[in-house]
Amino acid sequence: MRFEIMRLDDVNGTPVDSTVVDAASVNRIVQQAAAIGQRLWIRPADSSAS
Repeated sequence: MRFEIMRLDDVNGTPVDSTVVDAASVNRIVQQAAAIGQRLWIRPADSSAS
């Protein structure tokens, strides 16, 4: 399964950029974001997302 991970703006919470990754990469990305206090929004990716 693939997930879309969006990095959110610290001030207003709007998406700044996004990437689509496989399930195995989600934990690593979440750990890195937590270490620096970055806000993320994670959702299942559409089959057409790249």
